[in-house]
Amino acid sequence: MMNCSLSWPEPVVRVQSLSESGICAIPERYIKPLSDRPASRNTVTTTTKMPETHVNIPVIDLQNLFSNDQRLCDEALRLVSDACREWGFFQIVNHGVSHELMKSARETWRQFFALPLDLKQEYSNSPCTYEGYGSRLGVEKGAILDWSDYFFLHYMPLSLRNEVKWPAVPPSCRKMIAEYGDETVKLCGRLMKILSINLGLGEEYLQNAFGGSENIGACLRVNFYPKCPQPDLTLGLSPHSDPGGFTLLLPDEDVSGLQVLKSNDWVTVKPVPNAFIVNIGDQIQVLSNAIYKSVEHRVIVNAVKDRVSLALFYNPKSDLLIQPAEQLVTEDRPALYSPMTFDEYRLYIRTKGPRGKAQVESLKSPR
Repeated sequence: MMNCSLSWPEPVVRVQSLSESGICAIPERYIKPLSDRPASRNTVTTTTKMPETHVNIPVIDLQNLFSNDQRLCDEALRLVSDACREWGFFQIVNHGVSHELMKSARETWRQFFALPLDLKQEYSNSPCTYEGYGSRLGVEKGAILDWSDYFFLHYMPLSLRNEVKWPAVPPSCRKMIAEYGDETVKLCGRLMKILSINLGLGEEYLQNAFGGSENIGACLRVNFYPKCPQPDLTLGLSPHSDPGGFTLLLPDEDVSGLQVLKSNDWVTVKPVPNAFIVNIGDQIQVLSNAIYKSVEHRVIVNAVKDRVSLALFYNPKSDLLIQPAEQLVTEDRPALYSPMTFDEYRLYIRTKGPRGKAQVESLKSPR
């Protein structure tokens, strides 16, 4: 069991309460250094139209993967492979998850965050497991904070699933979490096979490296980004790569906020209707020996609208050693990373908060 702190280093302030108090200037604790503010680097807005003048993360139709036409299937595999190598991010449509379920998941969590503060406080979290209602990542005293609240819960493995810690209000919430968890975890299992095939490892390799479908970790973090009176001074989530295997994100369809770092530019992702956004995490980067790379991303906030997004993190069994796949280690491309368990690995972000790609880079083996 990893060592963990049972309490936050300072009293927790709910960002939503700050936002709703009518303040015109954000507290100093949320003001980023000049170099980290949203306008500090070039920002490019993505769109699904006019591709000749706009950048876009790839959009992939998963239906083609199950086509009887082998050419369509091969093309879809190639598109996923290219997206993993060149972007580390892509959107998927026709993925098999009900659009109604996606819509109701977003709406139910909006209802939770609209509840009176005292009801939400019953689910307040600690930095030991992060489960529950929270407002910060990392336990460093005096750290500059992000403009967001969240709810974090474990879905897999079953031994960590504790429905008592899930919101009992609104009344449909626990049932919705279970249904949404089932469907998204199934989708993640299918995506693991695709990634594994594309790496030339055989379709079950990555899943087995994660401990098998019964032992994988799946956690849901529901992000709430309240409107902000000074969005140019802060971030909803600081730049980071995701520490786990990969992430399946259900974005807010009305308000864009996710930005991906591409060629030193921050690209604002424009979600496609009824799509999930997939991004490679650090554990897949390690297992693939950096053929696939996790990518820095961040979240900007909005002056007039709140945002809600649901991030399902698909992770290895926490006590398994993760290291580059033997088949992907050659004389010309030796193993780039030292073995480490996910338990050890995620302790970094839970202690220090989001810090770009500093953690995965620190794992590199001496050459």
